[in-house]
Amino acid sequence: MSENETLGKLHADYISSVQNSDTRRFDEILSDDFLNTNPDGSLVDKAGFLKQIAPKAKISNLACHDVNIRVMGDFAIIHARTSYTLPDGRPGSGRYTDIWARRGGKWLCVAAQVARN
Repeated sequence: MSENETLGKLHADYISSVQNSDTRRFDEILSDDFLNTNPDGSLVDKAGFLKQIAPKAKISNLACHDVNIRVMGDFAIIHARTSYTLPDGRPGSGRYTDIWARRGGKWLCVAAQVARN
């Protein structure tokens, strides 16, 4: 499997874990020093992120578009656009950037930044 295919699968797991509140999978693919910048500008560590993800997701039909995976040696950056349905049925959208690092031969997400429209 190529690096892009491996990261594409990990990216799909990441998005699925958001939609399904899968903290177990996130615990596997996030580095211990992971940091996430939330849409409101707050910064949370891995424990804080897992706490945010644990409750059932309020959005549905989360989908990714325009996924761009760039591998730079032992680092990779994934940019993408999202669409989803808000609890009141209105459409929502946003963008995000995930940064991945190869550590001990394994890709882990070390940082993310999320923006919503």
